[in-house]
Amino acid sequence: MKILIFGGGGFIGSTIADRLLADGHALRIFERPRVPPYRSFKPGESVEWIGGDLSSTHDVGDALAGVDAVMHLVSTTLPKGSNEDPVYDVQSNVVASLQMLEAMVRAKVSRIVFISSGGTVYGTPAYLPIDEAHPTEPLVSYGITKLMIEKYLRIYQHSHGIRPVILRVANPYGERQRIETAQGAIGVFVHRALAGEPIEIWGDGSVTRDYIHVQDVADAFALALHYEGADTCFNVSSGIGVSLNEIVVMLGDVLGRRIAVNYKPGRPFDVKLNVLSNALACRELVWEPRVALRAGLERTVHWMRARSPTAT
Repeated sequence: MKILIFGGGGFIGSTIADRLLADGHALRIFERPRVPPYRSFKPGESVEWIGGDLSSTHDVGDALAGVDAVMHLVSTTLPKGSNEDPVYDVQSNVVASLQMLEAMVRAKVSRIVFISSGGTVYGTPAYLPIDEAHPTEPLVSYGITKLMIEKYLRIYQHSHGIRPVILRVANPYGERQRIETAQGAIGVFVHRALAGEPIEIWGDGSVTRDYIHVQDVADAFALALHYEGADTCFNVSSGIGVSLNEIVVMLGDVLGRRIAVNYKPGRPFDVKLNVLSNALACRELVWEPRVALRAGLERTVHWMRARSPTAT
């Protein structure tokens, strides 16, 4: 297949791209202008790297020409800052995604895999683990816009024959995580620990999340590409809750030293518990998470150490 990946040069997108290349697919990777490829591609790897603006109907229309499927991984906002400017969140994410869907209809591209947010769309849990039927009451604009895009995907499914698969990813971590965006506790924790800096935790450290290694996320996307069943929405998660304090202890064990922690006042938008059920994805996509948290931490530490001469 020839697959167009919007956002294929980022942390998650590049890992998905590498998995799809290993499966023998041809890729067209759409990134922001002047974003360089994340690595040099081998002669046998079919990759077309293009720059453009997701809000440009011209750029998106050109990118869709001749492809068989789309993977939509782009978000212009982060959960913690999305409430500061929800209008921008909607304009840059929802409107751009609608324009993408319109362009897909015109180009007769019917298959799309969309990354949603298992960490934000559900809000405060009514029960654990959270399955796909759980009420969706986001506390941040980021989660609301993800849900809006999900709903529009279903409208286009019924109206235009678009075939969506929505993956509500828990809390991804691993190699290539971008520290400068401050996205993802594990990436930030590892970065600060290797730099010899204390880790900052909002609240008392009991906030519990479901962490999933990026390679397991990539495997789920590769399988979703070929899914022909009746379901459209899947949690992609480890199914195991781990607190921030437990992450610190485990990371200290990996590094072989105690890590200093500065505790700061809790934030109102931080859901205390978020653990997702992955049973539907395991059954329907024939997928399962394979990278245990300890092994994933070791891989992340190794990757960051190799790229930081000052890492300890």
